[in-house]
Amino acid sequence: MRHSTNSEEETIALGETLARSLPARAVVMLIGNLGTGKTTLAKGIVKGLQAAQPEEVSSPTFTLIHEYGGGPRTVYHIDLYRLDNEREAATLGLEEIFDREAVTLIEWGERFPNLMPPSRVEIRLQHAGGDHRIIEVTGID
Repeated sequence: MRHSTNSEEETIALGETLARSLPARAVVMLIGNLGTGKTTLAKGIVKGLQAAQPEEVSSPTFTLIHEYGGGPRTVYHIDLYRLDNEREAATLGLEEIFDREAVTLIEWGERFPNLMPPSRVEIRLQHAGGDHRIIEVTGID
């Protein structure tokens, strides 16, 4: 599926819509350069899963993993940007998190493909000038 958004609000709304299509256990890779809206889309997904409000969601760049679970669903939001190698990423216990009954959102997971499960949703975000984003989703019916 290919989507287009023209504001932060539209990107959050798209995340809410996508959240409705996610199974109870899902790994979602958010792929895109810095500033393409990965965390903004994550805000919408977390809101759509009723795990937290958008203003409570922030990039886990320094903490690496945030957990949200204020509602019926649990969401893990992981950012691997600051890690230098697969060995460092492997120490986070990703396999254990992937096995939980939760939605796991991963930013920069494409840097460590051997650690990512084969069954996953991939969302690619591209900056298309100004506030315009092109968002392609694979792995969701």
